[in-house]
Amino acid sequence: MKMLKTAALAAAAILVAGAAFAAPVKLKPANPQPSGLKSGLSVKYTYPLDVKNLSQAKRYLKEAKAGPALKGLDYRDTAPGEKALTSKQVEHVVAGITGYVKFDSPGTYTIDFLTNDGLDARIGGQEVGYFDGRQTCQETRAVQVEVPQAGWYPVDILYFQRVGTSCLLMRAGKGAPDWMPDSAFGYK
Repeated sequence: MKMLKTAALAAAAILVAGAAFAAPVKLKPANPQPSGLKSGLSVKYTYPLDVKNLSQAKRYLKEAKAGPALKGLDYRDTAPGEKALTSKQVEHVVAGITGYVKFDSPGTYTIDFLTNDGLDARIGGQEVGYFDGRQTCQETRAVQVEVPQAGWYPVDILYFQRVGTSCLLMRAGKGAPDWMPDSAFGYK
């Protein structure tokens, strides 16, 4: 039995190590590169009676209506009673966020998000942030990405907030991730 546990632990360690050294995912730049973008990100909202996971959020998003644009992805943890993002509500909010993020130079970046609650974030066609559930404002797993050229990359995010406080922030950088400035985001 002890040998079986040791083998299982060794296999788990190899799996974790393999994931840590996985090749960065390659992002696809917008083609053609957009011009004349407005600052921020476009967002659509819907307000279901309750939402507990991304599958439900995706279904509810079909009913979403355009809301005030986001200034970027720097929405720090709210105080109780403050509205989620630019929505009309504090709780039970589903948001579909689209637009572009600009990387000033090619290279390998580390990206992560802080979210409260669920998040499915994609940039340049790749999943770069994911959490399917409810939590306080916490980090997603960091993802290494390859940015092949400087320029704009499409952003597509599904987000939900259930109850209590809310947050949504993006960090990226060569090496350790840093807060993304609002000026890095644009939409049509």
